[in-house]
Amino acid sequence: MIFDPMFLLFMIPGFILSLWAQSKVKGNFQKYSQVPNTAGLTGEQAARRVLDNAGLYNVPIDRSKQPGLSDHYDPRNRTLFLSEAVYSARSISAIAVAAHEAGHAIQHATAYVPLKARTAIVPAVNIGSQLGFIVLIAGVMLGQFTLGWIGVALFGLATVFALITLPVEFDASKRAKASLVSIGVVDGGVAGGAESKGVEKVLDAAAWTYIAGFVASLLSLLYWVMLLTGMSRGND
Repeated sequence: MIFDPMFLLFMIPGFILSLWAQSKVKGNFQKYSQVPNTAGLTGEQAARRVLDNAGLYNVPIDRSKQPGLSDHYDPRNRTLFLSEAVYSARSISAIAVAAHEAGHAIQHATAYVPLKARTAIVPAVNIGSQLGFIVLIAGVMLGQFTLGWIGVALFGLATVFALITLPVEFDASKRAKASLVSIGVVDGGVAGGAESKGVEKVLDAAAWTYIAGFVASLLSLLYWVMLLTGMSRGND
């Protein structure tokens, strides 16, 4: 295949947005990692209070063994994992991230539809991510456009996953912000204070990484759709 300059026109915007989002997350997390929460709670303690307030007393919280900010909720074993930078830290960043992950546990417990949909398509997305690009390229190189469109469909599953991820993450952050105020962890239970705004900035910055991921995936998908459409017309 000959390199197509049009590929860069589709890829560069998503790449730039991703870099900006990552920088925004890192900057806000580091800034509010230096600001202690007045309740004096660690990330683990804040998550525990959010979970208990929702009646999820049996959801355990463990330290993540993965490097970096590897905080996540695992629906398979109903366990919340917090990175070291969050688990034992007593900062605004720590309680924000911890409460967000607790929000995912609450989504799971309440059968939040977008989360169920995202979980349901994970096996198909895994297959699509492994085979989609290979099938797509094979179709393009062999001039087998039906095969190419099958590859696009498989490849597009990742874009669908990224799209469904947006409401899942936004809702988890919304739950986190409301819970931290309602249980009195930030600003003494009064919304709109400095701590609430700090939590909001940390979580809103993180949301941009998911937006950037969706945009990058969508642009990549659109490029391959455009390429196959053009090649198909050229062979009519």
